[in-house]
Amino acid sequence: MLTFNPPIEDRTTKQLLLIVGSPNEWDESAIEQAQLELTLRNVDESEIKQAKHQSKQKVRLEDLKRAKESYSFFDFIFEPSTFIEVIVSWELRKDGYLRKADQQQWLRPIFILVMIMIIVILSL
Repeated sequence: MLTFNPPIEDRTTKQLLLIVGSPNEWDESAIEQAQLELTLRNVDESEIKQAKHQSKQKVRLEDLKRAKESYSFFDFIFEPSTFIEVIVSWELRKDGYLRKADQQQWLRPIFILVMIMIIVILSL
């Protein structure tokens, strides 16, 4: 059995509920130890279910926020690296950035066309 720092049994009930409620962020051993410690502390099963539900809701909210995130005009002005992200990044949709991926589909050809035009003009 793995030991954690601080040890699972020394953590507060609130911290243990966060561990049990966030299985993607914790090692399976930590989750099992936290579950056991909550049982030893006689924490009601409904509290554990509520912690798991809140964690799922938090993940859904983060996914929704990521899906609706988009590029703005100011991103290109104040963060020039955004141009490179639009041209080079291939996994926006896979990473959950749905709106950015849709914007990238029409921004990429425009940026490439503008770069080609600049190269042609400069070579004349």
